[in-house]
Amino acid sequence: MAVKTVISVDLGADSGRVMAVHYNGQNLTIEELHRFPNSSVVVNDTLHWNFLKLWGDIRDGITKAKSLKPESIGLDTWGVDFALLDSKGNLIGNPVHYRDKRTDGIMEEVFQRVDKTKIFEKTGIQFMQINTLYQLYNLVATNSPQLQIAETFLTAPDLLNYWLTGVKSCEFTNATTTQMLDPNTKTWASEIIEDLEIPDHIFPEIVPPGTKLGEYENIPVIAPACHDTGSAVAAVPTSTPNFAYISSGTWSLVGLEVDSPIINSEALKANVTNEGGVYGTFRLLKNVMGLWIVQQCRKAWQESGKSYSYPELTQMAADAKPLQTFISPNDPTFLHPGDYPGLIREFCKQTNQPIPESEGAIIRCVLESLALAYRDVLEKLQSLSGKQVEVIHIVGGGIQNDLLCQMTANATGIPVKAGPVEATVIGNAIVQLITLGELKNIHEARQLVTTIDEIKQYEPTDIEMWDEAFKKYSNVLN
Repeated sequence: MAVKTVISVDLGADSGRVMAVHYNGQNLTIEELHRFPNSSVVVNDTLHWNFLKLWGDIRDGITKAKSLKPESIGLDTWGVDFALLDSKGNLIGNPVHYRDKRTDGIMEEVFQRVDKTKIFEKTGIQFMQINTLYQLYNLVATNSPQLQIAETFLTAPDLLNYWLTGVKSCEFTNATTTQMLDPNTKTWASEIIEDLEIPDHIFPEIVPPGTKLGEYENIPVIAPACHDTGSAVAAVPTSTPNFAYISSGTWSLVGLEVDSPIINSEALKANVTNEGGVYGTFRLLKNVMGLWIVQQCRKAWQESGKSYSYPELTQMAADAKPLQTFISPNDPTFLHPGDYPGLIREFCKQTNQPIPESEGAIIRCVLESLALAYRDVLEKLQSLSGKQVEVIHIVGGGIQNDLLCQMTANATGIPVKAGPVEATVIGNAIVQLITLGELKNIHEARQLVTTIDEIKQYEPTDIEMWDEAFKKYSNVLN
């Protein structure tokens, strides 16, 4: 069989890359073509993404790919953020970063107009102030002129797909992250949108992953799971249906793959989310703040003249005393950029815990807290779904942190399989290859994933000690 090549464009919160994925009929291989930073920009006290630079970098990467004669291009990004276009298809304002403070307090304003239970019943999505729903309502509440002239709403990957193809549509997996889509009907939750006086005419057609959108310079453009976590989960190399996944990076997305959304009072109480997956599946999961906290600690130390690599920080954490103090990773304290070593010490002081002083103690506190947060989420998800998890698959950049992978096995008492690191790129490519007819289905594709990276396994140890730590962690949460 001749080698077939597809191009995966993957944009994360910190960086983007254009990758070639080659399939020879038996194995998948990856080739990096172009990697670039994704830097935010502050203008008039508002935190923005630099989409024009991203667009230039994407085009540069695709230009490098042309000699490979790719069969198609697929693009994925983070969720929740969006762009508005005017009647001529021009961008209205630069898209705002979800970590901007414009949504502080907005959720409470929304709940005064629409009952929280109703929003969950209609959308099945976890309540987070970063969700598109609250970003858009901020425009309503502030009488933004952008909404008055907006003709089309597009999520972040849909904007870039529009620039590639000229087609205005919203891909399903990413549209579910907005908290404005009904997962049962797979249509916009028009009643919620109207109740909040968001113009309903701006929302375009929703298309499923695997849709051929158009062409960019004679190369077909296929919508994969345009939400990066949707693509990452598509690449989980599972051999059992009873698996959990953690897509580990700036955020940790901890979840199960289910056949239909789980929307009931228990799911609402647990504040879980039902995001769209590939080929009729849903991702029952919860967002945990993830390695963002480590990234912010490292940045703060760099600014004070102490420069540490991530491996150095991990080794310092490994050498620190275990299970001394914990944070709640999803506390609002840890949403916006800031002095995270100081924020962590203050959190510990406010919760009457020992205060970590050294860099190693702080990073150990973060990693242990993440592992315990994963356990907390998985216990809730298993209860909601009736599934008993046999193995946890960790995918994404976070698998490079061996200490966190082992802590996850210890905290949950469940074996962990880590890999692949480039799950999002691979999952993006898998959907393209299925659409092109090169792969039969997602099951065949997942078996191929193991040919790319070594899958490392971590067995639980020190379970009783971690059980005691989980009790202390739960007390911190409460």
